[in-house]
Amino acid sequence: MNKRPTLSLKTSAKAPAKAPAKAVAKAPARGPARESARGPAQTPAQAPSQAPARTAAPVRAPAQERAPRPAQERPAALRASHAREFKPALQTSFQTSLKGDSLAYSLLGAAQAVALVRTGTNLPQALAQLWARSETSPQARGAMQDIAYRCMRQLGQSEALIAQLAPKAPDALVAALLACALALMTAPDAVAPYEEFTVVNQTVTAAEAHPDTARAKAMVNAVLRRFQRERAALLETALLQPVAQWNYPQWWIDAARTAWPRDWQAILQAGNGAPPLTLRINARKTSMEQYLQRLQQAGMAASAIGPYAVRLEKPVGVHLIPGFAEGVVSVQDAGAQLAAPLLDVQDGMRVLDACAAPGGKTCHILELADAQVTALDADPKRLARVGENLERLQLQATLRTADAQSAAWWDGQQFDRILADVPCTASGIVRRHPDIRWLRRKGDTLQLATLSAKILDNLWQMLAPGGKLLFVTCSLWPQESEAQAAAFAVRHQAVRLDAPGQLLPGGVAGQDQDGLFYALFQKNA
Repeated sequence: MNKRPTLSLKTSAKAPAKAPAKAVAKAPARGPARESARGPAQTPAQAPSQAPARTAAPVRAPAQERAPRPAQERPAALRASHAREFKPALQTSFQTSLKGDSLAYSLLGAAQAVALVRTGTNLPQALAQLWARSETSPQARGAMQDIAYRCMRQLGQSEALIAQLAPKAPDALVAALLACALALMTAPDAVAPYEEFTVVNQTVTAAEAHPDTARAKAMVNAVLRRFQRERAALLETALLQPVAQWNYPQWWIDAARTAWPRDWQAILQAGNGAPPLTLRINARKTSMEQYLQRLQQAGMAASAIGPYAVRLEKPVGVHLIPGFAEGVVSVQDAGAQLAAPLLDVQDGMRVLDACAAPGGKTCHILELADAQVTALDADPKRLARVGENLERLQLQATLRTADAQSAAWWDGQQFDRILADVPCTASGIVRRHPDIRWLRRKGDTLQLATLSAKILDNLWQMLAPGGKLLFVTCSLWPQESEAQAAAFAVRHQAVRLDAPGQLLPGGVAGQDQDGLFYALFQKNA
């Protein structure tokens, strides 16, 4: 995006006001360490086209009053965002003068990311775009990410509050900034990262520091201070709306109630929580007993929740995880760790991992067997992440950039095992990717189920007689999971073997896994 010129106004000479104490943004305790489960489709960042500015015809003064002023005395022309009738594109490339360690800086960055999500960009990509354009410290990145993720999890409530508090619908970046502030102000006292007065002060400072929000500085201040005064009544009114109560679009709430009439409330609540940090030990390099002892020596409380799964009591960044850099462990959800054992891969088998990125399941397969694995993905950038994980774990696989619904890349030699982790709405991993709920549309379920059926049909021809195909989705909607599996079995007369079926988010017995679906098929010899 080309950087657009911004207005610089000179202030009149006044006695300088006493500057408030600077609030320092705190990086969250939870780092971004986690396997990036299949989230929303990557939307290329595109700058919205800017409509030509519409200016009103000037009122002409009498001739004697229209004497031209010297050039140096003429005021700078206001750019589009300073006139209320204009709705310009977001200026995400604007370089603010805020201190990089201030809460105001992190609030403004998080707000820009949230505003981009509202234009169709997924949150990780939006944050990456912002960080690529500025020299943001690791601490500031952590704070921005924490605020943005909090905002996504509480966006329904925040937008309902803004509708009550704002005199009219705010512009996109102003609304996002208010939503970020309200998410911090409505956090439970036990986990509130900042004092309310600090959030208000720093949000106003952030508004003043960006040309798209500067003119709304007074409104931002008024809205947040009114919320402080009338919190209880405003929240009571807002929470009468299901979207504000559950923080999901109405269609998502309706879909959950229809699919899971007894569990829908627990499912929605689970999606609003932060996920645990679960590790997968590399069976080639350590044992569960050895690694738990290593964690204990490092002062990290943890517990085994599966044959290879270890959950840390307190999440930390990957750079702090003992043995991560050496390939002793990887980050992977407990539910996702079921895939490789279910495939029952033996040494020497030919295995295809279709839709493989980011490679967690590919690597787990290779940790358990000396197999000939082909990792396939249509996105070369995501496939590169598979290569990075393989290198860290000192494993080898053949990487192919190709579409899983096409056979053009296939050499005709059949596979003994196929893992089909197909595209879906990702409704089961919304706690890891809280932006998904605001990016998806009701019609996406049918569209993605149709695509997944084509992929499964295409892969079936590549499976050798007697071979097994494991169908996996991270969806909670039956149309993408159980109904898909049943229809596939009928179309191909496939033998359906034992598999977990639908796993709901949270789970039982301390598993606390994502919402995944498994169906295992065998081709008749």
